[in-house]
Amino acid sequence: MNIVLLGAPGAGKGTQAAKLVEKYQLPHISTGDMLRAAVKAGTPLGVKAKSFMDAGELVPDDVIIGLVTERLQDADAAQGFILDGFPRTSIQAVALDSELSRLGRPLDAALLIDVDFEVIVARLTSRRMCEVCGYIGTAADAVCPKCGGAMYQREDDKESVVRNRLNVYETSTAPLIDYYRGCDLLVTIDGDRDVALVFADVQKSLNLS
Repeated sequence: MNIVLLGAPGAGKGTQAAKLVEKYQLPHISTGDMLRAAVKAGTPLGVKAKSFMDAGELVPDDVIIGLVTERLQDADAAQGFILDGFPRTSIQAVALDSELSRLGRPLDAALLIDVDFEVIVARLTSRRMCEVCGYIGTAADAVCPKCGGAMYQREDDKESVVRNRLNVYETSTAPLIDYYRGCDLLVTIDGDRDVALVFADVQKSLNLS
């Protein structure tokens, strides 16, 4: 099963990816992980990517596509993969499709974990973290239920920051969602439910047993 994972920050796609990895042993591949691994390994593409990263510039699409293609040929991806954080644009999606077609490994689905933005805002702005042990709780937790430490709100969970992240996501990802819909690959799952119910729906929609 070859999957591209889509979803706004806070929609719960990371949680669903983790469940897919646990149950089906599919590698969860993010562009950040790939870049760090390639740079550390000193591969030709890694060296090229590092030159852009060191200069504070965005790594070009052709380098990212090359890294993805390279990573998907690793043994652990032979039975499938979950791509997270890439593609980010319809241009990248077209390039990815071309490379996957060349490898004979086309996408099976673009899985969108869909949650209303106002629900996400409420979800993230109510989140609190323990400054001692890192426990994630809610605004209802006066102190950490695990260690008794003070709870605080992270900067990226403040409403203005959350709304800006969602606006950026919507601007960049809306065309991508339309692209995969046009390719008849988009699978949309309602993410505003219990995690287990969402996962059951993911399995059913992807025809996974």
